[in-house]
Amino acid sequence: MKRIVVADTQVPFVEGGAELHVRGLVEQLKKRGHEVWKVAVPFRPQPKSELLAQGAAWRLLDFSAFNGHPTDVFIATRFPTYFARHANKVAWVIHQHRAAYELAGTPYSDFEHTEADVGLRRRLIELDTAMFGECRRVFTNAGNTAGRLRKYNGVDAEPLYHPPPLADRLRPGAYGDSVLVVGRLESIKRPELVVRALAHVAAPLRVVVVGEGPYRQTVEAAAAEAGVSDRVTFAGRASGDDLIALYAGALAVVYAPYDEDYGYVTLEAFLSRKPVITATDSGGTLEFVRDGENGFVCEPEPAAIGAAIQRLGENRALAARLGDAGFERARAITWDGVVEKLVGWR
Repeated sequence: MKRIVVADTQVPFVEGGAELHVRGLVEQLKKRGHEVWKVAVPFRPQPKSELLAQGAAWRLLDFSAFNGHPTDVFIATRFPTYFARHANKVAWVIHQHRAAYELAGTPYSDFEHTEADVGLRRRLIELDTAMFGECRRVFTNAGNTAGRLRKYNGVDAEPLYHPPPLADRLRPGAYGDSVLVVGRLESIKRPELVVRALAHVAAPLRVVVVGEGPYRQTVEAAAAEAGVSDRVTFAGRASGDDLIALYAGALAVVYAPYDEDYGYVTLEAFLSRKPVITATDSGGTLEFVRDGENGFVCEPEPAAIGAAIQRLGENRALAARLGDAGFERARAITWDGVVEKLVGWR
């Protein structure tokens, strides 16, 4: 049994895959008899001028011992938790501050090609690299994330895949007429691509959008512009039994974010025996989705996504075959190896 601190940072009032990632880790460590304490500090991505200060705040924290008792392992997850001090610091990186890394210069980042932004970006990468150098081990949640650490920080990290929180509860069901879009509604997730794709799909196929976020009005407007508002349902935030039922009754799941880290949605769909339609630039989803084998990989364009949806709508047997293959891929992912790698080293 070890005394373990798991560190997280969170934007208040926002919850997504990263938060579930940390929660799942804490639960799994406790199940295996470890004494675990989760530490979280609020995070503000804007204004970006405060990013260095937020790193400094974590750097002030020493997690070596509390009340005279040493902690055995400190597990950092995302920027800037790995700035904290501990002799046995391990990083399981969900992501760095992406806006300063691979998203810089794209519509998904507030970092532009200005002298101030270039300097801040350079400094953040330098500091991240130094902090990773202090870690006894560096892991990531996916191969895509490991590639970023190698490219920007010169760090070789091992991907550790883990199952989604609903893994043990997801179940198959009939291949209905709805295509699911699941996730927080924000621009980088690109839910509007799927809504616009529906204009290239014959009725009665429809789209169910599961999730909330600041991008909802944009997606609603996209549905209206495409003339498909009557075939799009906004289900809001669904979890537990409601989400399980939506997966079970869907024809397929479309998950086409831009350069995703990992993404629970792909594995949730597969564990529900549903094929996944994703995009060629969707990042981590491509570590699981194989075109024509357990889903389709399309260009990130409405017409291409629409053609894939239509193909499944016309051939439920194909949807079932792809879904079964996805299930076989996803069920092999467990927590056992993850926990052993994170805390079992010497």
